[in-house]
Parts: sequence; structure tokens; C-alpha cells
Amino acid sequence: MKLASKLLVAVLLVVFTAMPALAEKTIKWKLAMTWPSTLTPLASPPIKLAEMVEKMSGGKFLIKVEGKEKHKAALGILDMVKGGQYQMGHSASYYWKGKDMSMVFFTTVPFGMNAEEQYAWFYYDEGMKLMEKAYDKFKVLSFPGGNTGVQMGGWFRKEIKSLDDLKGLKMRIPGLAGEVFAKLGVNVTNIPAGELYTSLDRGTIDALEWVGPGMDIKMGFHKIAPYYYTGWHEPASEMQFLINKRAYAKLPPEYQEMLQVAMKATAADMFSENFGASANAWAKMKTEYPNIKVKTFPTPVLKAMKKATDELLNGYAAKDPQFKTILDSQRAFMKKARAWTLISEYNYIKTSEELEK
Repeated sequence: MKLASKLLVAVLLVVFTAMPALAEKTIKWKLAMTWPSTLTPLASPPIKLAEMVEKMSGGKFLIKVEGKEKHKAALGILDMVKGGQYQMGHSASYYWKGKDMSMVFFTTVPFGMNAEEQYAWFYYDEGMKLMEKAYDKFKVLSFPGGNTGVQMGGWFRKEIKSLDDLKGLKMRIPGLAGEVFAKLGVNVTNIPAGELYTSLDRGTIDALEWVGPGMDIKMGFHKIAPYYYTGWHEPASEMQFLINKRAYAKLPPEYQEMLQVAMKATAADMFSENFGASANAWAKMKTEYPNIKVKTFPTPVLKAMKKATDELLNGYAAKDPQFKTILDSQRAFMKKARAWTLISEYNYIKTSEELEK
């Protein structure tokens, strides 16, 4: 072999040997959360995702997680991810209902599916496809990011005995449920997590809903508003991981796969973490927090809530084809899923409880 040929072979060997190292150049992303960094379990999925991705990539894919205390824009996550200031975000879709009302379906809607039913709709029915289409106009990808399960109906300074007790009430409640309450005479507002206690304490609001006992007790709401109502409005509150589409497209396929695996794993883990925290907090409430009065809204109030919910859903569906498509999909799947939920989970729990009597 001539010297020139030998040199060419040597150069090519060096180039091809170096290529894997170039492909493994460290990638650094930033993720913005709606929540403060200490507000677990809402903050748990992004933090655990960053740890998982770093380990799976051998330290080559790093995600810096920033809470609301850093970026100061708790309800601006979608805009920041869309604009590229952050490659990822973690929030809840119903915060964007002002941009597109159909976004509420990817968190939860009043009297909708429970968490198991909703996850099945996402992963084994039309949910993921419909969510991808809805977010496409924002140039953002969305993935399930952790579920709270059925949320409690909120903390109230005074007992709600009738619809008249709702009129003029100032309450923090997001999503479609806020519009339901507004139809029933409530003055509705949306306040970030870090401002909730202060707003309640100062009388800026008379009531609020947050999540459930696992998260609520440590926020101290019971010290001001002792009436704690059972849920109706958020039966399966799903958080979302948001990803800038251009940034995602630039990732090597193996890193894309790492992200998807980590998102699914940490979302499932948050559901378990929150359930465990609420179960433990509920067990302590009667002895450690005897001032808390657990209530269920009166039947006439619940019927009015259901009627208002249906009117709102049907009204938006009549004006918005995308909203109608997603609503029809959820209603159709819920009809199938609920029949199984009733004969499986509900029937088992009901039977077990009866045997204990």
C-alpha cells in the first residue's frame, strides 16, 4: 500500500474513532417548574427525572431544575418553554385555558375520570394523540407528569349549607371548576402556591382548594379555614412535562428514549408518593388536628355543580371543534372504563368494608 493510502486510512480511523466521543458531548438543559423546589410531591417528578437521566446517560445529559422561586413566573411555564428560555417545563395544562380551553382535559375536569381511567385514556386510547395535536400550535410536546388522584374540595372559613352560601364567596380554584363556581356566584381567582396561605390569612380569599391532606396540612390552611370538603372538581389531576419541540428534535434518539422512560416512571412515582402522604396525613388528622371539620357538599349543591359543569362543557364543545373532539373521546372512554371501575375497584372496596362491619 502506498504511503498516501496508508495516511488516508489512518486519518479515517482517527475520525471514526473520535465520532462516538463527539456524539457523547455533554448536553445541558434547563427545566422550569410552576412549583417551589421544596413543594413535594409536585416538585418530585422533575427532580427525580433529572437524576434518572443523568445516571442513564453516564453524566452526559444534564437537566437543571429551577423552581418558581428562581424564575418568578409560576404560571408562565408554557410561554418560557415555547420561547426556548427553558427546554422543559413542569406544570398543569389547565393553567393555559385562557390560551386554549381544551387544555383543561389534559389535567382533569369536574366529575371526570379517576386517575386509573385517565392514564388508560392517555396511554391506551386517544389521549396522547389528542394532547400532541392540541399542543402542536405552541411548538411544544406534552407528556403526563404525575397525578394527585382525587383532590379534596377545598378549605372554607364557613360551612357551605346551601347554594346561597357560595354567592359572593372569594375563592382560589383553577381550571374548569373555577368557571363552575363562577356560574354559582363565587368570585374566583387563581393564585400561585407560594401566595395561598398569605392570601387566606389576609382575607384576600375566603376559601381555596389545593390538593389533599398530604400536601394541604403542611401548608397550614386548617389554621384559618377549618371546613375541609371532599372532592368533585379534580378527580384525576395530571401534571404535565412540557418539552420544546426543536430542542427535543436535536437530541440523539437514545436521549429521547431516556426522557420518555424517566417521565413515565416519575409520573407514576408521584401518584404513589402523593397517595402515601395523604393516607398518612388523613390518619393523623383526628388526633393532631381536631379543629378540622371534614364535610361533603350538600346534594343540592353538588347537583348544581354537575349541571353547571355539563352546561359549560357542552357550550364550549358547540363553539370549538377541538374541544368537542376531546370531550367526546373522554366521555366515550369513561363510559367503558367506569363500568369496569364499578365492578372491580369500587365493588371490591364496598364488599370489603361491609365484611368489616
